Amino acid sequence: HISIHSIEPLWISTLGKSEVTVKGENFTRASDIKLILTGITGCKPDIIKVRNVLNDTQMTFTLPPTRKETKSICIQANGKKCSPPMTLHYVSLPSCFGITPNTSWISGGRKVTTIGRNFNVVDSVIISDDQRSNLTVSRCPGNESEYHYLTPSLSHATEGKVVDMMLKVETTFIPCVKLHYHPDPVFINYQLHTELDPDLELKIYKENDNLNISKTEVEVYLSYMNGAQTKKIWFSVQNITKKPDRSTILCKFKREGTDKIDFSTVKVFVKLGNFEHEVKPTSSHIYLYVLILLPIVVSVIIESSSSFLVAFIVTRYKSKELTRKQSQQLELLEYEIRKEIREGFAELQMDELDVVDSFGTVPFLDYKHFALRTFFPESGYFTSIFSEDMLQSGDQTSKDESFNMLHALICNKKFLVTLIHTLEKQKNFTVKDRCLFASFLTIALQSKLVYLTDILEVLTKDLMEQSSNVQPKLLLRRTESVVEKLLTNWMSVCLSGFLRETIGEPFYLLVTTLNRRINKGPVDAITCKALYTLNEDWLLWQVSEFKTVTVNIIFEKIPENESGDACQTIPVNVLDCDTIGQAKEKSLQAYLDENGFLYGLQLDEIGLELVSEEQQRELLDIDASSEVMEDGIRKLNTIGHYEISNGATIKVFKKKANTRADVDYSDEHCHLILPDSEANKDVKGAGHKGKQKFKVKEMYLTKLLSTKVAIHSHVEKLFRSIWSLPNNKAPVAIKYFFDFLDAQAESKKITDPDVVHIWKTNSLPLRFWVNILKNPQFVFDIKKTSHIDGCLSVIAQAFMDAFSLAEQTLGKEAPTNKLLYAKDIPLYKKEVKAYYKAIRDLPPLTTSEVEEFLTQESKKHENEFNEKVALTEIYKYLLKIYDEIDSKLERERGLEEVQKQLHQVKALFDEKGKCKW
Repeated sequence: HISIHSIEPLWISTLGKSEVTVKGENFTRASDIKLILTGITGCKPDIIKVRNVLNDTQMTFTLPPTRKETKSICIQANGKKCSPPMTLHYVSLPSCFGITPNTSWISGGRKVTTIGRNFNVVDSVIISDDQRSNLTVSRCPGNESEYHYLTPSLSHATEGKVVDMMLKVETTFIPCVKLHYHPDPVFINYQLHTELDPDLELKIYKENDNLNISKTEVEVYLSYMNGAQTKKIWFSVQNITKKPDRSTILCKFKREGTDKIDFSTVKVFVKLGNFEHEVKPTSSHIYLYVLILLPIVVSVIIESSSSFLVAFIVTRYKSKELTRKQSQQLELLEYEIRKEIREGFAELQMDELDVVDSFGTVPFLDYKHFALRTFFPESGYFTSIFSEDMLQSGDQTSKDESFNMLHALICNKKFLVTLIHTLEKQKNFTVKDRCLFASFLTIALQSKLVYLTDILEVLTKDLMEQSSNVQPKLLLRRTESVVEKLLTNWMSVCLSGFLRETIGEPFYLLVTTLNRRINKGPVDAITCKALYTLNEDWLLWQVSEFKTVTVNIIFEKIPENESGDACQTIPVNVLDCDTIGQAKEKSLQAYLDENGFLYGLQLDEIGLELVSEEQQRELLDIDASSEVMEDGIRKLNTIGHYEISNGATIKVFKKKANTRADVDYSDEHCHLILPDSEANKDVKGAGHKGKQKFKVKEMYLTKLLSTKVAIHSHVEKLFRSIWSLPNNKAPVAIKYFFDFLDAQAESKKITDPDVVHIWKTNSLPLRFWVNILKNPQFVFDIKKTSHIDGCLSVIAQAFMDAFSLAEQTLGKEAPTNKLLYAKDIPLYKKEVKAYYKAIRDLPPLTTSEVEEFLTQESKKHENEFNEKVALTEIYKYLLKIYDEIDSKLERERGLEEVQKQLHQVKALFDEKGKCKW
């Protein structure tokens, strides 16, 4: 009997694979070994005979070409059962989008990265030029979208040249990108400073070139003689500064120990990939200088008495001049501080509120996607498989006896409660498993909400029994059990209608207003920090001066937009500090505001072109004109960089399919927040050349307050739509569950009203509303940025503070997110207590009213989900503890029929497993 350990590779191109290696055991003892390849859409499987049995543990096959799809692969030997299947992916041929850096020195060894897709099926990379072809490069670890490798040496080349890079897949060569080779860098000389003992400071000077070498690529070492031994010291490269005439590489080394360095034997070497070069020291003629200066020194000593008086007068004058300059700088500093504080105060008092009264149709997600994002907030996999076509899946489920039997089994209350409690006692049943199981159960019982609610009651009572002896106030505070996640899902299902009809519009209005407020001022494209924000951690305090520029954006007619006019020009307000990417975002938003529908192209599919009488120039975040700062960091281009003024015309165009995005932001780029070494330089440049801008973060905290004022009416409208009772009527789910909690407290003789208040707060605001407030993408078809997330966290914290029974004691050192809403919280607390009291005072719901509501919700969302998948996942958990469940049912009286059902379910699923192939 053979066993299979692995099959490599499992990702191949549509060209097939000449050699696929299978590793396992007992291959030489088997006969008639076949590989069976089954496609998802194929009519019959491909049967492939073994190509070569290398030894007892390895053999090879050849896989045929086919179309792009996912197939199952297994190994059969001796005519017996096939091995457990593995998934084989046929993917399209790889393609390249770009390369960074796109240059190398002739000696090679530079690490470059090619961006593209499906690189995991590439056999090798070939560099080809007119002198030498098929030069294979050394590959470094990468992934499916990035191919890292070291450039080969072009030792025969003496000048720069352009070579072609090609991808080899099987016998096919695919053109990829071009790589520019330049001559090896030229290092002029070095200066070694030993005055800062024990530190050594080394400056290496090099000629400017087009290689854009970064400090991480440079290795510098110093060798010296210690007796008969040659010793080496490796320096740390601090930065590379580029000046018009030359570049400087600053290196440092901290000496440890007592070794003395004989500086007369020192040699300095620079290494870049395969290129290594000895740098010569700065020429020194110190002895000649001594001979020349000796007579002068003697004469100076003789005349020192007369010079002393002159030196004293000069020193006195310079001291007064220095004092005067310091006074001027201090006055300028005071002026800057007063100016910033006054402008912040004036803005707070006079700033016009951003009133968003027309925002088109609220882009609600349908129920299915809302529920799935709530059930599986961190799992895109389950969201996708549960979103498949339900009609076909429903028909299959109705015909599949195994799923019908399993569904009937979990509809037995005694069995389901026993199953959940048994699972929760397992050590390997993690918190993640509990949440997933609760969500699978919610989907499987979506059509039986009355029964699901009954289960929720039973499990909640059991949870109360567990926690009542310890800390009753901690009940439902976390999500560490199946019932706690089940309650979250149940609230999501039952309150989806209330959320859409009552809360949705004010919530969307708040998010829209907040987003526009953030984009009203500068936003750093790299860190996403902004001048206008609610969260101090996201405050962009380094830049406060900016100018609004109104440009005319031309939107041309495109096939993707059937609703659009032939051509449309829209005035758009951008900032002079906006990057080109930010200008594109504002242009698309302006089109949506103007027309009420999207333009039809995504952000990365469009480009901007400046139109003028002289020329048409494409605007990019990074191009040849981009400013290069210390360490090779490149500053993103802005509207101001291109000197675009009011009234300028910019055309939106559709990029070509193979065009790369403007820039992949990384540590090698900056926008408004400059590198530390550049922080003291004036951002504006010419206006205050040589002056340093004094910036203190605390000076700009008024921006938080002005942002709060701008959105405050929307925040209050949202809060009050949540904790008010329209038409003096509470949603059925809230009234039902709050009454249930009141009844449980009464039955357990809990007289402390704070306990019930905390139970209600933990079950609704903390468990449901905060989750919604922090995740608008659960409700709307929008993208949530990390900055919006930070601001919504502040609002959600204020929302939860309103439900807290603890009195806030805030001092001057309290966090700003607490201080922002400190004066509002007492009023909110009164409203929350009135809200809880109003719900309690409402007439109790009858059983028939609750069941009617739950039945309507069940019918409303029939066939929304792929219940077959949910039942499959539930069975996987059941199978892990099958023996334990079986023995428990055997010990319980009156459950003989349930145990029989359990045996039937296992038998049916076992039979399905056997017939799978």
